Amino acid sequence: MIDVAEIQAQVRDLPTAALSDVDRVDLIRSLEELACIVEAAQAALTADFAESQVAKAKDAGVPAERRTRGIAGQVALARRESPHRGQRHLGLAMILRDELPYTWAAFRDGRISEWKATLMARETACLALEQRLEVDERLARDPQALEAMGDRELVGRAAQLAAELDAASVVERRRRAERERRVTLRPAPDVMSQLSALLPVKDGVAVYAALKSAADTAVGTGDPRTRGQVMADTLVARVTGRDPLTDDSDPGATVNVVLPDTVLTGQTEAGAWVEGYGPIPGDLARDLAAGASWLRRLYADAHTGALVAMDSTRRLVPQGMAQFLRHRDRICRTPWCDAPVRHADHVEAVADGGPTTTANTQGLCQACNHAKQARGWTARPRPGPHHTVATTTPTGHTYTSTAPPARTRTWVEVDPGTWTLIA
Repeated sequence: MIDVAEIQAQVRDLPTAALSDVDRVDLIRSLEELACIVEAAQAALTADFAESQVAKAKDAGVPAERRTRGIAGQVALARRESPHRGQRHLGLAMILRDELPYTWAAFRDGRISEWKATLMARETACLALEQRLEVDERLARDPQALEAMGDRELVGRAAQLAAELDAASVVERRRRAERERRVTLRPAPDVMSQLSALLPVKDGVAVYAALKSAADTAVGTGDPRTRGQVMADTLVARVTGRDPLTDDSDPGATVNVVLPDTVLTGQTEAGAWVEGYGPIPGDLARDLAAGASWLRRLYADAHTGALVAMDSTRRLVPQGMAQFLRHRDRICRTPWCDAPVRHADHVEAVADGGPTTTANTQGLCQACNHAKQARGWTARPRPGPHHTVATTTPTGHTYTSTAPPARTRTWVEVDPGTWTLIA
């Protein structure tokens, strides 16, 4: 087996200070090629691992539709990435090796990056295998030419060839993309949020044109705001029905905020946590709490900061406990997964004797919960100052997850007309 640790040490301890600028540029290029080769090696290992896991599941009598469950999760944990990225790595590895041989060869030679290989796979996804192989040959048979292409050039040429070979596939791809329209929210710097909408082109253009028209009118009549500010405020007004500049009333949606009572009273500025967003400063948390029309308090352990536990004799996690888990865990408890909590999971399965308690439950996203149910996965609570879970994958690798430390002794739930505060 190759001594990867020795290679890591050599790269880590490069004598960069003693090199000339020419040598530095040459070494940057060589390391870029090495990085591509390493990514390709990971893809090859991923494909082989998937085949082995599927074969073992088949031998164990697992139904065909469930044999791949949990594989992407193991890849994600090994690469210290989210399950979503793990699924992308797995899919790309299988496609490159089996359906894009020329792209695969260029990737393994360090000619192209994982991203460029992903673009090739993405742009040929709707083609039949025979046509996909033809696009691969025409674009990637000459690895030097493929290496010289920019990302946009590669996407354009692949899309053009796909349209020439199978126009119907392009139509189907567009329809599939339209079915995947969605709206997402992500944190942005300085306590801002990034609201994104993936829309069919006619709808996206129409929305932008309407907002731009409103901005043109406002600026033309002497509004002191910039065009961007007017467009943002108009979007909020048209979606929520309230003017963000003049209307401070309840937005009519649930907003859950977790904060220490010392922040609420202004003794500290330790900050708070908004479910579905992330950390916010103390002054904003107090502004939110100032609009609370109803408060309920529940104190956590003063030494560990852990939220007060709850128990249930029911097999299914009751709604109150599930809500408690979302506030305690904040995001999916799988390491490196930042997805929102969707499922209240029994750490040790009920079928194995696991009780319905907060000590034996955790918040997981849907993908991680399904992966954990695959053959060979086990999880157990572990003792610690905060809620801790050890998850072991079918290969015997163990990963530990710990609930966030409680800056939080208080949480606030904002409902239409109702706020709940746990201090």
